Amino acid sequence: MTVVDTHCHLYAEEFAGDIRQVILNARQEGVQQFYLPNIDSTSIAAMLRLEAEYPGVCIAMMGLHPCSVKENYREELNTVESWLRERNFAAVGEIGLDFYWDRTYEQQQYEAFRRQIEWALQYHLPVVIHSRESMAACIEVVSGFAGSGLKGIFHCFGGSVEEAEKIIALGFYLGIGGVLTFKKSGLSETLKYIDLDHIVLETDAPYLAPAPKRGKRNESAYLKYIIAALAEIKNIAPEEIARITTANAAIVYQNREKAGL
Repeated sequence: MTVVDTHCHLYAEEFAGDIRQVILNARQEGVQQFYLPNIDSTSIAAMLRLEAEYPGVCIAMMGLHPCSVKENYREELNTVESWLRERNFAAVGEIGLDFYWDRTYEQQQYEAFRRQIEWALQYHLPVVIHSRESMAACIEVVSGFAGSGLKGIFHCFGGSVEEAEKIIALGFYLGIGGVLTFKKSGLSETLKYIDLDHIVLETDAPYLAPAPKRGKRNESAYLKYIIAALAEIKNIAPEEIARITTANAAIVYQNREKAGL
């Protein structure tokens, strides 16, 4: 069984002491690739070191996370743009809007989101979107680029069937992770109506560990719990879940070849 973790922060400090074991554990569960979304200028060095240590296995993105959009956001965006000019990345991410913690820099978040989408189009890259407490707003922003060829993933999707259908209509995939296993999330009911052809798997490690690991550090090896939950919802074998979602992940990132990656 071959699986892809389309969104994990394995370069985070939480993995500093045992990253080799964490990757080994995941590979023993069939996880063959790990896509690494960037946060801001402080996370780039660690992310690129991990990518260099595991070439073709750990694969970096470049972007400015909405929670890192502060008073220095223009400087941070300049760093992102510089790196996109400098070398190739798998995607522009993670980017988007986050209205959960603080809306002080809401307009700056919108500006950063739109500008990074424009760079994704410029460099023929997919985008990976963070949409905490901002799903409708993120869909609206992406809708403004309809017809441009913009593609990507709505990371950590936990919305309604209607929201899923809007995202799919825009040519995007749903990133499904540990939230699926949370009893009160309602996501399992939503996904009954969503074809697997629109789903990719993710952990967001070290965050959002699935049941039965909830509350602990998340790892890419725990994709097996998400696969098991999806297999139960769809009433098909876990191996089929892995096959379809892995193929979907390849489609998301196929633009890397067009961009000469």
